[in-house]
Amino acid sequence: MTPNRPNPAPETRPTAPTAPTAEDEASARAVLNRLRRAQGQLAGVIAMVEEGRDCRDVVTQLAAVSRALDRAGFKIIAGRMRECLTAPEHGGTPAMNEAELEKLFLTLA
Repeated sequence: MTPNRPNPAPETRPTAPTAPTAEDEASARAVLNRLRRAQGQLAGVIAMVEEGRDCRDVVTQLAAVSRALDRAGFKIIAGRMRECLTAPEHGGTPAMNEAELEKLFLTLA
């Protein structure tokens, strides 16, 4: 007589990436625009420091760069959240679990 063995869990395979949608492409363009704007702002901050400008002006512009980068990061996360959490519906494993996604958000906080 063979001992009872539990059935192994069914194997799950990650889903193949789908082609980017128009919404994905628009989101990517928005992120790139934010990053380019932040890059320009950072160049301005560097120039201000090199010129010895008032620290209040420098810090104000530096804060604007920081906000622009944060917004770009949040846009990236928000755009990928659906994909990261919905993979199981398509027979695969999620790219991230809720805790990992939360940790990613908190890196920008």
